[in-house]
Amino acid sequence: MSEKIFKIFVDFDGTITKLDVGESLFREFGDKEKVDNIIQKLLSDQISAKDSWIALCNSVPAFAQKDFDEFIDGIEIEDTFHDFVHYCNQNNFDMYVLSDGFDYYINRILKRENLQDLKVYSNKLLIDKMNLLIPSFPFYDSSCASSANCKRNHILSHSSEDDYTIFIGDGNSDKYTAQFCDFIFAKDDLLKYCERERITYFPYNNFDDVISRIDQLKEKKRLKKRHQAELKRREAYLQE
Repeated sequence: MSEKIFKIFVDFDGTITKLDVGESLFREFGDKEKVDNIIQKLLSDQISAKDSWIALCNSVPAFAQKDFDEFIDGIEIEDTFHDFVHYCNQNNFDMYVLSDGFDYYINRILKRENLQDLKVYSNKLLIDKMNLLIPSFPFYDSSCASSANCKRNHILSHSSEDDYTIFIGDGNSDKYTAQFCDFIFAKDDLLKYCERERITYFPYNNFDDVISRIDQLKEKKRLKKRHQAELKRREAYLQE
């Protein structure tokens, strides 16, 4: 039996972490009424992810960076994520963290957890001299409206048709992206979306569940890719 090549793509906020870091930060430091309104517009597709991030950053008045950092330092990652990273390393699975959040808090959290060597693609965030938030979007693609960091493009760039692609996520920014992967692990809003759109997925509670399922996939003699994902990847390649 030939060895299967799995490429793993993992969301950050609410997937690697126990809560949505970006949303929590803006609720803590921004104008709560404005934040709620912006998030509601995003979830109802009235504004794009990029525009929502710009609006959210503008909703935050000047603050003490020390307080900002302390809030980030109090955010926990999922208890089983370290085991999952070890599992991927043992099996030589390439793993990529794809986040529509910001490098400022992602890098800080991963460094704290001694996971700074993970490959991460995200939006960028600077705190200027006036202690205001300045976002930028190096991986923006207007065709990926649900994510200012076009996760789809990273999946296409880091996989081939010889690979089996796996996406693990939970939220709004994952709905479009996940459809380009052969196997989807979903919870919360992503799970509801897959149910509604009749997209095949695996429910999961933690990364131990993901490990158990991937072990089963590894052992299958004839592992089929998700046909709709193949079609979407092919269509995207043709549009390039």
